Amino acid sequence: MMTDMLIDGRLVKGAGAPVTVHNPSSGEVAATFAGASIDQFASAIASARATADKGDWAALKPSERVAVLRRFLALLVEQTDMLKALITLETGAPVGGFIIEAQVAGPLRQIGQMFDLYAKLPEIEENPLTLDERINSSGGFVQSIKRYVPVGVVAAISAYNFPLHISLWKLMSALVTGNCVILRPSPLTPLATLALGEAALAAGLPDGVLHIVAEAGPEGATLMTSDPAVDMVSFTGSTEVGSKVAAQAAPSMKRLQLELGGKSAQIYLPDRVEASFSAAIGVCLAHAGQGCVLGTRVFVPEADKPKVLAAMAASLAYAKIGDSTDPTTTMGPVISAAQAARCERYVQLAVDAGATVVAGGKRPDRPGFYFEPTILDVPDNKNPAAQDEIFGPVVCVIGYRDVDHAVEMANDSSLGLSGYVYGKDARAALDVAKRIRTGTINVNAFFSSPTASIGGHKMSGVGREKGIEGFRAFQEIQVMNLGSAV
Repeated sequence: MMTDMLIDGRLVKGAGAPVTVHNPSSGEVAATFAGASIDQFASAIASARATADKGDWAALKPSERVAVLRRFLALLVEQTDMLKALITLETGAPVGGFIIEAQVAGPLRQIGQMFDLYAKLPEIEENPLTLDERINSSGGFVQSIKRYVPVGVVAAISAYNFPLHISLWKLMSALVTGNCVILRPSPLTPLATLALGEAALAAGLPDGVLHIVAEAGPEGATLMTSDPAVDMVSFTGSTEVGSKVAAQAAPSMKRLQLELGGKSAQIYLPDRVEASFSAAIGVCLAHAGQGCVLGTRVFVPEADKPKVLAAMAASLAYAKIGDSTDPTTTMGPVISAAQAARCERYVQLAVDAGATVVAGGKRPDRPGFYFEPTILDVPDNKNPAAQDEIFGPVVCVIGYRDVDHAVEMANDSSLGLSGYVYGKDARAALDVAKRIRTGTINVNAFFSSPTASIGGHKMSGVGREKGIEGFRAFQEIQVMNLGSAV
């Protein structure tokens, strides 16, 4: 298990406080190692700044950067089994489920597709001058172009739920566009991300272009988000922490890319109610509900609510809670004892506000950080469990009077990351989808592609990741006005 930091082209031991990683399946300590000290964070930032200012990486042709990063990617693909084992150990993602594929194989495959897309993007684009503007007052010709240049130094701060996936998207997008990166994984799940350092060196990534530093506390992250030497912060995590990141970045006017919390709605129109029966399984088996885009608010017609609740409860009979290394496990643990306690607390808050527990609702009596897959019959969208992101296997089922009522409740949230609409009448479903205030809306489908960007509205974030917009987020536009000599 590699726990060294990557700083200025060298793998080094941490010199800071110890980082303790727990196996959420058992609750036992999986690894303990020295994290980076604040001086090591400062050294990484200084190295990235000097490398970016020197400009050699940014000056390479896009095809040359892609070639280096494809070597990096190929080495990671060779290590797929090792990366899967680390992810299972530190996140609790079951080895036999689809989530472990989404954690490792999926992003490794999509990164290659991402490079294909980047290779097709123009380095410059012409500004649409009028014919009159193309001749200046001296009679010479004028051309105005915009060129895309790297932001410079990017601080990338990842989340615990999909640590490798999120880290790869951040660092590969930033690196391929010519930036230098300091990457900090979540203290809860740093192991797979630290394993990237060795592959980066073996691939021939130039010294100072990528740094990977882990820590137990927030001190290094605070330096990354506030140091004037950093040009941009790319952060994935909670809205609460994202707001602090934005405040820390504001004095030096850093560019921000923030993917924050979600409380996504699933609206089932009257002609597609039967599709809602599997909604609870779809959320709970997706990494024990630890996904920011999961549809944890399920809206169904009021008259159909009793049968929906009964069918959802029956569906949970197929869920097997267990150790993530057991291939028959379909739902693993949440990340920590604190997260299990959060789920328990929100169930109680929901009940106190009038909800009824239809299934689950408590921690099972077993070692590890588990919470039962839970269905709540929630009387209205004002319930705390319907308003706040719980980040666990807890689903709220809410009845609506008519479609307008469903849309009103779906939009009654400070968050707007994703959403879902289901209906046999595709046109009617699309009309509803267009009324939902969210960064992504899925109609009769769930779709994820490296060519389609993701990002939040409202308190769910700033900027986009993936797709063309995901590349441009790591680039500045420089306009060049060129005149002919007269």
